[in-house]
Amino acid sequence: MGNLSWQIGDVKVTRVVEIESAGNIIGSILPKARGEAVTQIEWLVPHFAEPDGKLKGSIQAFVVETPDRHIMVDTCIGNDKPRPVPAWNKMQTTFLNELENAGYARNSFDTVLCTHMHVDHVGWNTMWVDGKWLPTFSQARYLVAEAEYNHWIDDADEMQSAVNSDSVFPIMEAGLMDLVPATHKVCDEVTLVPTHGHTPGHVSIRIQSNGEDALITGDCVHHPIQMAHLDWSSTFDTDPEAAAETRRELFAQFVDTPTLIIGTHFSGATAGRIVKDGDAYRLNV
Repeated sequence: MGNLSWQIGDVKVTRVVEIESAGNIIGSILPKARGEAVTQIEWLVPHFAEPDGKLKGSIQAFVVETPDRHIMVDTCIGNDKPRPVPAWNKMQTTFLNELENAGYARNSFDTVLCTHMHVDHVGWNTMWVDGKWLPTFSQARYLVAEAEYNHWIDDADEMQSAVNSDSVFPIMEAGLMDLVPATHKVCDEVTLVPTHGHTPGHVSIRIQSNGEDALITGDCVHHPIQMAHLDWSSTFDTDPEAAAETRRELFAQFVDTPTLIIGTHFSGATAGRIVKDGDAYRLNV
């Protein structure tokens, strides 16, 4: 479990892993990604799939360090959270230690960006302290796209209701959450990019500095195999057709460009550049 870093101009991006090789989970949400459908895509090995076709994945956060900002992008699942997924229920991980080992104290963050409000992207928004869910990053403003917040407040299932209660509402109640447009400019180097489909208000994170460019995907792409199969949408996409169209537009925009694509659930190398591969694409690492 290693914390990789990338330099984009004056901006440093560091991944901090909560769970590595969540292959069974990734495979379960992409039901067509089985056996030969995976093994025939040779470039997936070794970073993104096992030779036998089992998909690899990670649950991880990204620290975006600009010359004057410390930004956390997505906050994984979190400790102590009651969850119906057995592997995620009341987890006890070393995530905060990993964060500190990477050189980032909790109180050094001024901004938390949530690409969307699913369970594995907002969990460390809060931590259990003296019988209460308190903001983990108490010096930060937590930014969520307004359309995303409004959707899940109005249309929350049992899982999302629990997530809202322990990982979203406590931030709002503490006065630390800002609802922003899906095109919000966070600072000179960091901008939100609308990439709806997985959820109605889903955003990706664009980083631009000194002529260099990167995109943190969020869940508009769960796994690089979706570059080879553009129509393979996740079972958790609220609008699978819109999600597929978002991927088509995104890949077409960045193919054969220097833009570094950093996959929120990508394992191994985690980042690469999109290149044309026949009628589809691949991630060149």
